[in-house]
Amino acid sequence: MKFLSNVKVLSVITLMFVLFCCSSDDSSQGTTTPTPTPGIILTGAVSPFAETDVLSFSESQSVQVKGMNLTANLTIDTDSNFQISLDDISFTTNLIIDKDDANSGNQTIYARFAPAESAVGSNEGQIVFKSDGAASKTLNLSGVGVSITPVITVSEEELDFGDVANATPSESLTLNVNGDNLVNNISLSTTSPFEISLDNVVFSTSLQIDAANANDDTLIYLRYTPSAVGTETGLLTLQNDLTDDVSVLLKGVGLPVTHNYVAFDNEHLAFGGGFSQSSEQIITLHDDISNIETINMYVQLDCPSGGCDAWDVFANISVRDEDSNDWYEIGRYITPYGVDNSDLERGFMIDVTDFKSLLIGELELRAYIEVWGSDGWNLSVDFDYIEGTPDYPYYAIAEVLQYNENSLEGVIYGEDDSAFVLAKSISIPVNAESTHLRTIISGWGHATPSDSDGRPCAEWCYRTHDVIINNVDMFQHNMGPIGCASNPVSPQNGNWQPDRAGWCPGMAVPVRIDEFDSSMAGNTFGFKYDFEDWVNDLQSTADNVHAYYAISTFVVVKSDTPIAKPNVTL
Repeated sequence: MKFLSNVKVLSVITLMFVLFCCSSDDSSQGTTTPTPTPGIILTGAVSPFAETDVLSFSESQSVQVKGMNLTANLTIDTDSNFQISLDDISFTTNLIIDKDDANSGNQTIYARFAPAESAVGSNEGQIVFKSDGAASKTLNLSGVGVSITPVITVSEEELDFGDVANATPSESLTLNVNGDNLVNNISLSTTSPFEISLDNVVFSTSLQIDAANANDDTLIYLRYTPSAVGTETGLLTLQNDLTDDVSVLLKGVGLPVTHNYVAFDNEHLAFGGGFSQSSEQIITLHDDISNIETINMYVQLDCPSGGCDAWDVFANISVRDEDSNDWYEIGRYITPYGVDNSDLERGFMIDVTDFKSLLIGELELRAYIEVWGSDGWNLSVDFDYIEGTPDYPYYAIAEVLQYNENSLEGVIYGEDDSAFVLAKSISIPVNAESTHLRTIISGWGHATPSDSDGRPCAEWCYRTHDVIINNVDMFQHNMGPIGCASNPVSPQNGNWQPDRAGWCPGMAVPVRIDEFDSSMAGNTFGFKYDFEDWVNDLQSTADNVHAYYAISTFVVVKSDTPIAKPNVTL
């Protein structure tokens, strides 16, 4: 019985030990408390700092920062030109806050803008908050540094006035002038022909911005009055005793003064229906050509309400020579097929300076278009008299030959041309300084035999004609292609693209200038126009089997003294 009791006691002890050990093992298997995550909390923002003089500092701004469960100190860094502080007294670019202080609550951080001497203008930076194990925080900063060095600034380094008529003031351009840290006047001066003004009314080559306004924005007006034709440059110079000079480049292009005169204004030329192929007008043009360098004629064609004539036809402008009462052809053109010539801003341009001795004061002009329909064209003609320095102050012109009433009144080609006087004698005044011939020629017809390339005469066949002086072939006129397909008056309502012989539909007929090497003063010489050999077989299937060259030739003389017309005889 005693042994049994001892066994029971031992069993109880063993059971208690097992329970105790099992209880201890179970507790080691329970939930573990997680480690807190460190964090940085930033409250507030910093606005852009006000403009601040370099080498000084702005008013401060503040934000709040605190830590959560930080295990390392909080470091705060900022970029150059900005500073930070814990007490708004002592500022630096780097701060350290003990982790316990940071975890205990909000800490006030002060920031200010402190631009260095070189930090003139816009500046940007950051404040960065860091602690090991925590996500960093960033605060953006900005400020504008203001120079304390005396300085003059301008809104432009260069002003271009573009094209301006000679001796005519341009539209004014503006320039903003600003001074900083100046204590006396800003002096401004320009080189001629440029001027400046403070009020856009009174202009001069110099002015001052008073000291009281020198550090403010001041608007300056500048203008350009060309003193010559061509590109001109100058300088605007700004000066102050405390600064370096500031220069602005000025430039412009002087254009010659141009006087414009309208001769024909939407004159409806047509055939039938009460219209006429021609119009004659008495007009008044420039009355003093002593300073006229160039005279340009512009021919504009517009379509009447019913549309333009369908065909490319011969047309010209002539001036009456008062001495002979003859019409002198000053320009010729071929109309486009069924369209106007508005692709050219002012129409066909023809230099008619050779006729300046006739194009003066009151005169008579004649316009002609060889149109055979009642539609025709509305014709406008105007002249530009362009001032400048003429090559010679005195001109004179005389007719050598003209067979140019229309396309079929030209010199017959490839047949008996004995009815046409193509040889003349020309006497040049003794005071001539320059002599040249001026010729306009265009061919018409589809006569045969055609050339090897299939071109009939004289509209299509390429030829070279000679101007014979004293029995010598001195000048040549090449009647070849001039680029019809590239004509800016396009497209047209017809066969406008293939090259003709020396002309194109919808173009001015070229003027051919033959300049003598010497002045020919006091000389009499023989002239003959010699067409390249070719014989018409009269076998063309066209309605008209003939070929024609409409031609005009004039002799032009120039001098430094008043000069008479050359004398032209048979």
